[in-house]
Formats: sequence, C-alpha cells, structure tokens
Amino acid sequence: MPEASTIAGIAETIAAARLARSPLPSPPTGSGPGDVGAAYAVQGAVHHLLADSRFGERTGWKIGCTTPVMQEYLGIDHPCAAGLFGGSTHASGATLRHGDFVRVGVECEIAVRLARDLVEVNPTAASTRQAVGAVMAAIEIVDDRYVDWQTIGTPMLIADDFFAAGCVLSTELAPRELPDLASLRGRTLIDGVEAGTGQGADVLGHPYAALAWLAAHAVARGQPLRAGEVVLLGSLVKTQWVPAGAAVKVEIEALGSVEVHFSKD
Repeated sequence: MPEASTIAGIAETIAAARLARSPLPSPPTGSGPGDVGAAYAVQGAVHHLLADSRFGERTGWKIGCTTPVMQEYLGIDHPCAAGLFGGSTHASGATLRHGDFVRVGVECEIAVRLARDLVEVNPTAASTRQAVGAVMAAIEIVDDRYVDWQTIGTPMLIADDFFAAGCVLSTELAPRELPDLASLRGRTLIDGVEAGTGQGADVLGHPYAALAWLAAHAVARGQPLRAGEVVLLGSLVKTQWVPAGAAVKVEIEALGSVEVHFSKD
C-alpha cells in the first residue's frame, strides 16, 4: 500500500479534475495507484475531498463490470465498486446539462435501497435479498472523463469511481411484490429508439449475487453497506454515449420506466 501522502496526492489530482470537469490524463509510470487495493484507498480519499463540493456526501454505491457485455466492452474480467453521491442522484424526469459532462453516457440498471446494514463476512444472494427494502429501475449516468480510458489502467479507473457520474431513479417498489429479478428484461431507448436490451440474469447470474459481491467487498474494506444506501447492481445493456438534447428512457419489466433529458444549454 502506498504511503498516506501518496494516496492523498493522487486523490487530490482526481478530485481536482472532477471538479473542473477536465479530462484526466494517464498517470506517469509509477505515479498512480499500483494495484486494486491502493486504488480503493485512493477512492475513499476522493470521496472525502468531494463531500463538501457539489457532489455532496456519498449515499450509495454502483457496481461496474458485472455483466459479460460490459466486461467485454471494458476489457476487465471482475466487478468494480464505485461511489454514488447525493448531489448527483436524481428522480425520474430530471433534466441535466449535457455540458456538465466530458462525454456523457447512460446504462440500464436495476437498483436497490437497503433496509438494514450488511455486515456478514460471507454473504449470499439469499441473505443480501433479506436486506433489500426497495427495488427500482435506474439510469446510471457515466462520464468518459479521461484523455484515454483504454490506457489509464484499471486501478486509476477504480480510484476515480469507474466512470460514475450519478443516477436517475424510478419509483421504489417492495421486493415482495416483484418476480425474480433474474428473469426481468430491460432496455435502453435513446430518443425513442431502442439501443440495446438485457436481462437480470446477465448480472453475475443474479442481481442479488452482485449485491452479495459488493457486501463482501465492503466488509473486507472495513466499510460495510448501510441501511438507506442505494446500490446500482450493474448494466444490463452496453453503455450508450448520448448527444446533447437526447432523451433517454430505461424500461425494466415489473419495475417500470425511468427517464432523463440532456439539455443542449
């Protein structure tokens, strides 16, 4: 693990780029987080630095790379965790400025809100299901805020919250009212045109298996998932990069739809 001063320095570089909405360059050889463990240490420092900004406190998590389509697209064969923030969490129907992002994209997600803490060391899909208080359709907002994400390296992507730039959430539904989440199909529409489809089972075999992965990961980091936090479980559809003025809609069976518009001004 790098020294605290090194972690702080990398975090300051990342946070400054996020706040300035400027593309983050690949770090010079040997100057970025050297491995995944160091990357999460930097990520935690970034969250602390952003807490007093427009981002606000971290209020939940997203899980990246939980489906074959996203692992193939990004060239990463394991899930990655990243933070969600109160200042970039929106209700369905929100209008966001396209110019507030470097290169904005959207993903089709199943989201949950936790009703209790998840502190098990070895959670299962079944045990994490018992902690879920609500399920939602969600649009994850992502931002390709890198000079070249394909060369920046996985540790740096994790340290910078793995493209995360916010989310838009639908009405909350009780889990007991829903069919098996693995059976649900979802799709993304851009200006009314279907851009891709996927199924809940694509997410590590079951969306609650993804939640179990994150819960175990969070406990191992000493930062267990807490009641009230929102978790985005992984994209059912490949990332769609959207132009200014685009209207985006995600539809997921049994969960309904969620919408966002990216204004040109």
